[in-house]
Amino acid sequence: MAKRIDIKDLDIYYGSFQAVQSVSLAVPPRNVTALIGPSGCGKSTVLRSLNRMHEVTPGARVEGSVLLDGEDIYGSQVDAVGVRRTIGMVFQRPNPFPTMSIKDNVVAGLKLQGERNKKQLDEVAERSLRGANLWNEVKDRLDKPGGGLSGGQQQRLCIARAIAVSPDVLLMDEPCSALDPISTLAIEDLISELKKDYTIVIVTHNMQQAARVSDQTAFFNLAATGQPGKLIEVNDTEKIFSNPDVKATEDYISGRFG
Repeated sequence: MAKRIDIKDLDIYYGSFQAVQSVSLAVPPRNVTALIGPSGCGKSTVLRSLNRMHEVTPGARVEGSVLLDGEDIYGSQVDAVGVRRTIGMVFQRPNPFPTMSIKDNVVAGLKLQGERNKKQLDEVAERSLRGANLWNEVKDRLDKPGGGLSGGQQQRLCIARAIAVSPDVLLMDEPCSALDPISTLAIEDLISELKKDYTIVIVTHNMQQAARVSDQTAFFNLAATGQPGKLIEVNDTEKIFSNPDVKATEDYISGRFG
């Protein structure tokens, strides 16, 4: 069940360093929102805060709120592990468990939750691999190691693993940056399919990719060198790329800086 995310007045710190300042952003369900901007402007930090992944860094903390269908994921009673089940993540480099079989890679999260029913695990593995558009390529070698797949296949395997636990939201941190153009196209096609069922937020350095796959685009930038990252502008992707409201957005998209 795709859910809406509302980020309100989000400040993110690593110790005394403020990485992101005062970000407010609405992410609609069944939609792809792209976060773009130069390196170091806080895009990935914001993305990782949406499922509390940034908390694995010592000293990380947030102020403000991230609401998932109205419920603050930073509420005092909210379990971070539960949040990460609801809001799945796919990282920049494919990170399958290399010695684990393809099937076991997909259902690893379910097994962690205590699922032991083989029939149920088999069904989820097939459904998730089909959802990641990988089933036909691997159905005859499900017991082979996931590390033996190509880079593009490994990334789709990681997407299958993420959707196997039935999340509401999928976060993708530059999911194609380590992939060749053909694998990138396969992932982009997959994102367009997945948004029918999920809310998707993607960080990408590739302007063409943001223009191709996203419905809405948010441009981040540093206020100044050494200053925290800020959300400069957010709008429908077509508007951001054809007629942005802020000159800094236009300069970045046209390649004049960043």
